[in-house]
Amino acid sequence: MTTHPYLHFQGCCAEAMAAYAEILGGTDLRMLPYSAMPGGDARPGADGRIMHAELSLGSGRLMASDFPPGMEGDAQAAVSIMQAAPDVGTASGWFDRLAEGGAVIQPFGPTFFSPGFGMVKDRFGTHWIISTPA
Repeated sequence: MTTHPYLHFQGCCAEAMAAYAEILGGTDLRMLPYSAMPGGDARPGADGRIMHAELSLGSGRLMASDFPPGMEGDAQAAVSIMQAAPDVGTASGWFDRLAEGGAVIQPFGPTFFSPGFGMVKDRFGTHWIISTPA
């Protein structure tokens, strides 16, 4: 069994997933817009929205979509994505890039359990926990 985080956005899924690929070194980013559905999606607001996206991050996958047009929802209101980095320098770089335009929750730095740990809410509303192994 494999578990994958699945994020939901209010119209910025394509931008967010492209940013995560660039910041975290993700590969094989695939996105399927609502307009690619059989018959397309002609609902107002469907243009540019993503029905499903996948990004490879190391040995895992991050998945996401935009909420369907007209559907209300809070993007990532009570969930954090934990991303472990191979070293403090990489983790610090990820943290700083994710914090751009976002909000630092726990500043990045050493803790009793990790040489590098921090928590941030990025500009897309996703909460991240960035850490390095002890």
